[in-house]
Amino acid sequence: MPEPVTPVTVEAQLTPGAPEGGGAEGPARSLWSDAWRSLRRNPVFIVSALIILFLVIVAIWPQLLASGDPNDCDLAHGQDTSSSGHPFGYDAQGCDVYTRTVYGARASITVGVCATAGVALLGGILGALAGFFGRWADALLSRVADIFFGIPVILGGLVLLSVVTSTTVWPVVGFIVLLGWPQISRIARGSVITVKENDYVHAARTLGASNSRILLRHILPNAIAPVIVVATIALGTYIALEATLSFLGVGLKPPAVSWGIDISNAAPYIRNAPHMLLYPAGALALTVLAFIMLGDAVRDALDPKLR
Repeated sequence: MPEPVTPVTVEAQLTPGAPEGGGAEGPARSLWSDAWRSLRRNPVFIVSALIILFLVIVAIWPQLLASGDPNDCDLAHGQDTSSSGHPFGYDAQGCDVYTRTVYGARASITVGVCATAGVALLGGILGALAGFFGRWADALLSRVADIFFGIPVILGGLVLLSVVTSTTVWPVVGFIVLLGWPQISRIARGSVITVKENDYVHAARTLGASNSRILLRHILPNAIAPVIVVATIALGTYIALEATLSFLGVGLKPPAVSWGIDISNAAPYIRNAPHMLLYPAGALALTVLAFIMLGDAVRDALDPKLR
């Protein structure tokens, strides 16, 4: 007669990637180890990660590349082109474009990282709860998400941020989180609904596992990959959104240093002094591109269908 299966043996088989045959062949590689192995061989990931690492270092320690004050301006040099010690020239107010471009990375990276973390946390939690419990909780959260989906982002920013007088990044971060969570919520909801129908989830429920244990141990580790992919790509989008709102005058406000503010100030002088627009716009484009490339690489690594 076959030996009875003990609860310990069943529990060990609940999570995908658990060792088979009592560990005689060693533990099977998990989704995350396979993804990391794929990322290390992807040149797109390596290039984008190096660019992002450089930008993060610049955002934390801008003094490493620029020793001047970004708000130290001299009207006598207004719109001057590059000169010794000032490779990017001056803007209309006589501020050093190079220094302002370097210091502008701090605001953009801070907004992108904090907004993405807030959106992923809020949207992921609400979406996971809606997908796991279903019924009235799913219906309620889905209708609330539909309401926020119906608010145009730019129009909402013009209305909500126009009454804010703060010069910090937090009003912009809060606005992005407020309107950005429904997208992550829907992705998390769909992923949880798919995962919770797997056999190992039903087995855990049969063994008497609580809802919190099922959700945290068996569902979320296998449903979080799409959320990570979308959040990584959205990070670059949020940086571009901050620059757009600052360009329109409702995002970051002087004396804050932002690429969006510098692009807005340089727009009227694009014919006579294109260097004022070229460098902050180029830094913004490179940053957004790096995060989008990183998101694409992460998506390819985490999606088994693309391997």
